Amino acid sequence: MVTNIGTLALGLGIILLSAELFTNGIEWLGRRLKLSEGAVGSILAAVGTALPETLVPIIAIGFGASKATEEIGVGAILGAPFMLGTLALFVTGVTALILALAGKRRATMMIDECVMKRDLKFFLLVYTFAIFAAFLRDHNLKLLVAAGLVMAYMTYAYKTITGGECVASGKLNPLTFDKRAVVPRIRIILLQVLCAVGGIIGGAEIFIHSMERIAETVNVSPFILSVIITPIATELPEKFNSIIWVSRGKDTLALGNITGAMVFQSSIIPAIGIAMTPWVLSNVALTCAAVALSSAAVVLLMILWKGYLRAYTLLSGGAFYALFLFLVIGGKV
Repeated sequence: MVTNIGTLALGLGIILLSAELFTNGIEWLGRRLKLSEGAVGSILAAVGTALPETLVPIIAIGFGASKATEEIGVGAILGAPFMLGTLALFVTGVTALILALAGKRRATMMIDECVMKRDLKFFLLVYTFAIFAAFLRDHNLKLLVAAGLVMAYMTYAYKTITGGECVASGKLNPLTFDKRAVVPRIRIILLQVLCAVGGIIGGAEIFIHSMERIAETVNVSPFILSVIITPIATELPEKFNSIIWVSRGKDTLALGNITGAMVFQSSIIPAIGIAMTPWVLSNVALTCAAVALSSAAVVLLMILWKGYLRAYTLLSGGAFYALFLFLVIGGKV
């Protein structure tokens, strides 16, 4: 157990360092490509940091040979948007509030409301269709839904990149791999981003395997492990990236990283699950999806109602996360 905890800490450290490298590199990449903060956060950062949780279900479903590995794959697919829509938003809100109480920023999130509304609307739409597919009896119909999910994400990516928001501006910290360059070369930026992504994946793998061994010691079921425990590790890059960006006052990047990943994880990854498994969801799985959708809907409704987003609203994600744990651990579903 002590060895596993030590390995867990090692994986966490690698993820932390890699997340810092990634946020620095991705900001410079967005600047060189003349992209808006919404596109940088919702597309570049979201897809880049989604790699660890993307690999888990693909490996589990594609290379597994048992019912348990299929459960792990499906659980990881549903666990990613659940964790992002609840705990990741909660952690971001807590970070913003702590900084606000310290007098370093306001409690109101300094975001591009159009970016947030677009991301959350896409998430609610595509994830609802992904869950709806579980109720279809004909697998060919499910495959049509899977194709629709992929097309929906391509539409979202196009709208995000060509959305017309202002190009990201403001002073950036020097590129870590080339601190003396005023404007670093794009190949050095790409090298740093790729190294960071490799570190994130490697650190997440170390973290995941350590958590699995610890979970096995305390006798946790495969689905609960994959829907609750594994996503905590695989979503760490998004959480840490968002904490870093919130501390620097770059809230659109911070929240776009989370909501953009939510769109990716509720469309492309479920499409893989629908195509590669029977895609029949248990009551626990449906509850997990319902909680994620409800948490995202609360944030969207508050933005539509108020016209802005307060850090306090993001705390509701923690309440929804606690509700799910209560329902599962309490045996209510």
